[in-house]
Amino acid sequence: MPVSPSSSAQAAREALASRLREIRHDAGLTGHELAALCGWHKSKSSRLENAKSSPSDDDIRAWCGACDAADQASDLIAARRTTDSMYVQWRRLQRTGLRRLQENALPLYERTSHFRVYSTRVMPGVLQTRDYARALLSNIARFRGVPDDSTEAAVARVARSSKARENGRCFGILMEEDVLYYPYGGAATMVGQLTHLLDAMRSPHVSLGVIPRTTPRRIWGQETFTMFDEGRVHVELLTAKVTITQPSEVALYGRAFAELSHMAVYGGKARSLIMKACDALR
Repeated sequence: MPVSPSSSAQAAREALASRLREIRHDAGLTGHELAALCGWHKSKSSRLENAKSSPSDDDIRAWCGACDAADQASDLIAARRTTDSMYVQWRRLQRTGLRRLQENALPLYERTSHFRVYSTRVMPGVLQTRDYARALLSNIARFRGVPDDSTEAAVARVARSSKARENGRCFGILMEEDVLYYPYGGAATMVGQLTHLLDAMRSPHVSLGVIPRTTPRRIWGQETFTMFDEGRVHVELLTAKVTITQPSEVALYGRAFAELSHMAVYGGKARSLIMKACDALR
């Protein structure tokens, strides 16, 4: 089953560090000699090539220059930036508000054909109503201390979701039954959100499964995650968004989704659970 969701990022950091070490070895330099040539403390080269510290662009240029490998600097800098994007703190992503984050994800949603979403705490973003999204995003802004543009962000999220549902894209959605009861925005907002789920189930392109509270567990609980086709997974931690692209780990999330799918109910049984939650609000 899925390992730590930050492992892809760490593996990428270690791969970059290993490449720096190889370049130093090829140049016939010791770590202390390299540090001296770069004007660093003697321990810095060791920290970089053992992935204890992350190199800056300037660090990579200096390293490659000292090792007579300046032609490799551009590729390594690109690799470092890719690595940095694998584990990004929400504070960094949301520092200017929440609307831009919704809009920036639109190209990824447009090029994805098959979405698989497992949600443990909130309604999956692709099926959120504007009122529900606004209430949720307002809470996020307050908790993280970022500008509260939740009204604009909610509009952008719903527009992104509507765009993603065009052209016959397929959605496999799984959620824990408790998600139906976690209140955001009051009773009227929740009734509207639950009604929206029932409407979405009528689409031939949406498979919506609910995992009942009493279902025997085939797999332990996972963080909320979204799979974009077969090449990318986003995992939502409290502190950060983790992007997984390593094929073996993406495949493991696919396996986890399949296991979770066997625990869910669909069709009439899922509708009954949603209606029960809706009736509890009236």
